[in-house]
Amino acid sequence: MLLVWRGLSLNVLEVNRACFREKAKQIMRPDDANVAGNVHGGTILKMIEEAGAIISTRHCNSQNGERCVAALARVERTDFLSPMCIGEVAHVSAEITYTSKHSVEVQVNVMSENILTGAKKLTNKATLWYVPLSLKNVDKVLEVPPVVYSRQEQEEEGRKRYEAQKLERMETKWRNGDIVQPVLNPEPNTVSYSQSSLIHLVGPSDCTLHGFVHGGVTMKLMDEVAGIVAARHCKTNIVTASVDAINFHDKIRKGCVITISGRMTFTSNKSMEIEVLVDADPVVDSSQKRYRAASAFFTYVSLSQEGRSLPVPQLVPETEDEKKRFEEGKGRYLQMKAKRQGHTEPQP
Repeated sequence: MLLVWRGLSLNVLEVNRACFREKAKQIMRPDDANVAGNVHGGTILKMIEEAGAIISTRHCNSQNGERCVAALARVERTDFLSPMCIGEVAHVSAEITYTSKHSVEVQVNVMSENILTGAKKLTNKATLWYVPLSLKNVDKVLEVPPVVYSRQEQEEEGRKRYEAQKLERMETKWRNGDIVQPVLNPEPNTVSYSQSSLIHLVGPSDCTLHGFVHGGVTMKLMDEVAGIVAARHCKTNIVTASVDAINFHDKIRKGCVITISGRMTFTSNKSMEIEVLVDADPVVDSSQKRYRAASAFFTYVSLSQEGRSLPVPQLVPETEDEKKRFEEGKGRYLQMKAKRQGHTEPQP
């Protein structure tokens, strides 16, 4: 089946319904590049979300019943394992790994291929959660057709992941009243010095056929703001290293004005954690108030002109809230560092 993806006839979609898998290919063009010359992290996030949306929407409509579209609810931690270069081909594969009554878990892998040498490498791994929304009423969540597991352990492990992400989503909602306030004449290396915002009017090209924003569009805008914060702080080339759980709290409809705000929360010797918040203002609907639509933590690293990792200027938290966020970020950093070291230790 041919998939017209960004107008490229090279993009081929292969479907294996029995295995709930999908694959797509896309050549990376110059307009996909970041300042450093590699593929923009937001572009890769958008490709990942598109693959997840296709497979989850197809699965949720695989049985007779009310038709629906799968909406992105959460992206688990996503690591950027290796940079992708312009001219390479991105191979995006998606697989459904678990379904609950009202949600679908999708695992997505991204490989890059040098079409001159044939060399391939894994660049990204991500886990996404989708919910099926009725086409008749996008505020109505439908039930998901179950999948058949080859082993009982797969279902049990999936249920544990589902419960864990559900708990984390609830914890994130408690912070939804937090906002980023501008500060006059901030000092270098402070939170206020690098914090940034982007305002965007949601148009038809940002939306699905049903009038709300593609999750991938939101993620790309979030990555752009996080990159601005990181670049302002260290004043060097920067790249996305990872994304720690993007939570989508509510849908963003066409015509909304969205404000994407980013602020530095933590720095280690060679990495920066940036919190990004997305607020939606339904300006064409006076009956609705401004609301928090999405939130996430991005991790960036600083690079030299030659692409080598550089030390990061240390963040100077000033207020009690900034100090609290710094300690919370440090906890996430140490937890992930310990997890990585555990995976790399030799097995007895």
